[in-house]
Amino acid sequence: MRVEEIVTDKKRLLDLLLLADEQEDMIDRYLDQGQLFALYDSNLKCAAVVLKLNDQECELKNIATLPSAQRQGYGTAMIRFLVTEFLGHYQTMYVGTGDIPETLTFYQKCGFRKSHRVKNFFTDNYREPIIDHGVHLVDMVYLRIDK
Repeated sequence: MRVEEIVTDKKRLLDLLLLADEQEDMIDRYLDQGQLFALYDSNLKCAAVVLKLNDQECELKNIATLPSAQRQGYGTAMIRFLVTEFLGHYQTMYVGTGDIPETLTFYQKCGFRKSHRVKNFFTDNYREPIIDHGVHLVDMVYLRIDK
């Protein structure tokens, strides 16, 4: 496996990023300013975007694994890489997600712990309802991992 940063033509990974963030204009809000990484294991398996919030904090804005590569450790490997890479420069990394037990458990197994919640994030920021694992997402749940 190898991870490389994508610095040009970031939109070429848009189809993959849309698996984790279903509205293109929401991705447009962070893709140019964020750092985009791609994980390969003979071919592309996973992509992630990390955005600097300030000198102390960054946020994992998007992480998506191809459906054919899910549950094979690629997402976990990407998060391990990102935590190692970014917690050398920042005190805290955040990740925001829907209130889905399976997803929250995944991040917690990667070392994140619950931080805070933004009420009505999905209903206020997305044109269409976001349904994940049969659940209509309303609030954004943030988790954090610290140096």
